[in-house]
Amino acid sequence: MLIFAPKMRFSRLQCHQGTALMAQHILLNNYKEMEFELIAKTFMGLEPILAQELTELGANDIQIGRRMVSFKGDKELMYRANFQLRTAIRILKPIIHFKARSADDVYNEVLKVDWTKYLDNNKTFAVDSVVFSEEFRHSKFVAYKVKDAIVDQFRESTGTRPNISVTNPDLRLHIHIADEDGTLSLDSSGESLHRRGYRQESVEAPLNEVLAAGMILMTGWKGDCDFIDPMCGSGTLLIEAALIAQNMSPGVFRKGYAFEKWPDFDEELFDMIYNDDSKEREFNHHIYGYDIDMKCVNTARLNVRAAGLASVITVAQADINDFTQPAEKSIMVTNPPYGERISTPDLLGTYRIIGEKLKHAFTGNEAWILSYREECFEQIGLRPSIKIPVYNGSLECEFRKYTIFEGKLKEFRSDGGVVKTEEEKAAMAEKHRFKKNRDFKQRIEEESENEDGDIRSFTFHHHKLESFQRKEEKEDRRNGFRGERDDRRGDRRDRGERGDRFSDRKFGRGDGGKRGFKGDDDKRGPRKDFDRKSFDRKSFDRKQFGKKPFNKKKDRRFDDED
Repeated sequence: MLIFAPKMRFSRLQCHQGTALMAQHILLNNYKEMEFELIAKTFMGLEPILAQELTELGANDIQIGRRMVSFKGDKELMYRANFQLRTAIRILKPIIHFKARSADDVYNEVLKVDWTKYLDNNKTFAVDSVVFSEEFRHSKFVAYKVKDAIVDQFRESTGTRPNISVTNPDLRLHIHIADEDGTLSLDSSGESLHRRGYRQESVEAPLNEVLAAGMILMTGWKGDCDFIDPMCGSGTLLIEAALIAQNMSPGVFRKGYAFEKWPDFDEELFDMIYNDDSKEREFNHHIYGYDIDMKCVNTARLNVRAAGLASVITVAQADINDFTQPAEKSIMVTNPPYGERISTPDLLGTYRIIGEKLKHAFTGNEAWILSYREECFEQIGLRPSIKIPVYNGSLECEFRKYTIFEGKLKEFRSDGGVVKTEEEKAAMAEKHRFKKNRDFKQRIEEESENEDGDIRSFTFHHHKLESFQRKEEKEDRRNGFRGERDDRRGDRRDRGERGDRFSDRKFGRGDGGKRGFKGDDDKRGPRKDFDRKSFDRKSFDRKQFGKKPFNKKKDRRFDDED
């Protein structure tokens, strides 16, 4: 059943003025009753951007937390949050909040839930867990207690139990415990939302799609000028910029969501959301990506074609040394190497060249640079307008804006030029916004242990718990779950996908494109591009779109960013 927003309902009311207010009051009350609590998870530093996205989406009671934003909405808003939010990793729907002082508390509280509303013996489930508690030393132990409560409830009432599925469960649960506060939620997203579905191939350590979108939204760019990334890697910033410029939903390429397997899934409502392109807009400028590495160039082109965005994105090979002044007004957003995960010869020299090219070949424009090392920023040699702290994985990075102008600063200001807005001045006054919370770095390291925290790879160390695990695995094998052997195989699969978790990829300096660089274009000629204009969403099978049209090696990436 479609649930319309109050304004849509009001426009349909045909009543006298005397009864209109009463009708509105009734509709608003009904609307509020249909709302429920939701949580959107994100990266550290992107919370304000995510909150702004939720505001534009029409969410209510928005509260910013650490790596998350809570809000209220109805089923339609939950679907839209998964489909349209650019900076959310996953959308959770809390079932219960409780005090978790012991393992028995967890078990008993989960046991109170009527799981027949969500599961039956023919369905499968999985449990993810993130725990920060003195009482619980291992998140996977908490996941096992949740699983125990669910299967015991079914075994007691029906004599049988639902099974576990690690790869494709019918229901995915998420439990979060901070100190004594526990929250058990339904995971409405399933696979992490950073997996847009357009990436066909990757390079070493590519930029995460959610972080890339957040960086672009921080700049305020909405497609009002050309966009340049002189070190584009696999093209993530380029594609996310094209989606933002045309206001295309990032979920349009994705195969599916976890909520599509829920008993109350409204297929008609979600199809309406998926097929609604009324808010998309024309993009009258262009996006340019360059890289010195031809492998990166080919990978970026492959991903751009898969997204059907070749008409607005040009990718070519070029060296940053050959960068020249763009003919049109442009914004530059780029993520140079940090020297952390990838060995880069003459790292500081690379940043020195970036600074020289910005000063002498990018005047009149803005440049935004994400990096980790202060000594790298120092080599740029320019004063930033603003420094925005953001975490790229466990690295405490900064995203800096540079306003590039000719001549001296005093002359630029006397001519009416603005280097820092009042908002930027206020933000810069908040010194050491992240560094004063050094305890978070320890929490990040703990979360890296928790992020695969479900029953896939649980191993007890205490001798009593080892005995308990063997008993559980024996029972699971009898019920169709192969136990630790499959868990180990799952671990190997997860480790094989770690290559693309975060950004800091191989350094590239562009390639001979039409703007911003000089040099020869690629001589191979373009492949036939996917024509998105002729793409009919209404007759389009979303389930088939995610199948890769190219026989390339599997993308190396993380399952999630909890």
